[in-house]
Amino acid sequence: MNIFQKIQERYIQEFRENIPFDEFLLNIIVVAILVTLIRLFYIRFGNSLSNRKKFAANFLPLALATLLVIMIVKSSIALSLGLVGALSIVRFRAAIKDPEELTYLFFVIGLGLAGGANQPVLAIVSFLVIITLMFINKVITQKVAFKNENKMYVNIQTDQNDLNKITKVLTDILPYVELKRMDTLDQGLDLSYICKTESIDQLEQLKNNLSALSTQTKLSIIDQPDLII
Repeated sequence: MNIFQKIQERYIQEFRENIPFDEFLLNIIVVAILVTLIRLFYIRFGNSLSNRKKFAANFLPLALATLLVIMIVKSSIALSLGLVGALSIVRFRAAIKDPEELTYLFFVIGLGLAGGANQPVLAIVSFLVIITLMFINKVITQKVAFKNENKMYVNIQTDQNDLNKITKVLTDILPYVELKRMDTLDQGLDLSYICKTESIDQLEQLKNNLSALSTQTKLSIIDQPDLII
């Protein structure tokens, strides 16, 4: 009996008895497809500032590695205990810069666990439900973000003392203007407004009109999307 016959009789037969090959192949294919879809979703809709394509490239190896580990240990209590012991002395460190990245990693690991536990239907149903909820949440948050954008804090330091004249320059250009603070200077005023703009052209016009009002006028604009208007 040569070595190939021994491998076939011992290892391949043992593999077939513990893990049916058709189930093994089905789980890998299902998990690979679902994780690929997650990768595309994360690249398209993710908010992380890091390189999303580079980070998402780890999803498939992570999911398949999780599937492999679960399929190996689920048939043996000894292997399960050995894995717990090994993980207790190994420290995994990863630079997670955004909580969103951690969320997607758990999502991918969950699919790998479902595949390793021979639950492809559970993986598919969970994927569809979770990804649908994530998409709906993305649409809602984008609408809220769109409503909250274009708000700004405007500070004007000028040698002019006519508050109404200065404020009229803003109200003639911007759709929303609210005076929040006024400080008198030795010569002129220091004014702080909360405003809302609709385009860069409005800001350019505001800058030109204030400069025409007085060459000593200083304009400072800070984007503040979280301001309550």
